[in-house]
Amino acid sequence: MLPDLLQPAEDLMVQFARRHRDRRNIATHMVGVPLVIFGCGVLLAHGQLSASATAPNLAWLSWCAAMMWVVSRGHLLLGLAVGAITGALFALAQLAALDSLVRSLGWGLGFVLAGVALQWLGHRYEGRRPAWSGQLHSPLVAPMFVSAELLFALGLAQPLRSAIERRAGPTVLRDLAHPVA
Repeated sequence: MLPDLLQPAEDLMVQFARRHRDRRNIATHMVGVPLVIFGCGVLLAHGQLSASATAPNLAWLSWCAAMMWVVSRGHLLLGLAVGAITGALFALAQLAALDSLVRSLGWGLGFVLAGVALQWLGHRYEGRRPAWSGQLHSPLVAPMFVSAELLFALGLAQPLRSAIERRAGPTVLRDLAHPVA
């Protein structure tokens, strides 16, 4: 797994994209991945490292560690997009975590499970099992994939898009009546 984590952003994105070419699967991930990120942010927000109100919690420490890794993958625009999107989701999660511990843990678990269920549904369209079932680094790459799709929709990061499509193939609408070869 460690060598996989050290790959450049383009290689990680191509690996992930090979299992995510059906447009319906991509659409479910565009909603499901942010739900999981938000839910994890709520759950981790209760992990205070000290009694001080200004001390960082596990949510922000994990966000910082993940962002250092993402930015170190060699694609600055993608790294900044991932940081902005996940940072906004974690900031909203901090607000949701202000509720009682039991209620916010319920909300956090609910968002994580809803996001995972949406992604599972997407993989039914894809005709393949989810990437996380065989690649443990996928939870770090999934936010990169979603952020890249947003950049592509804005007309940005087109060289990355071209490289992904050249190596992983174009997006498709798979005929659900025929299994993937």
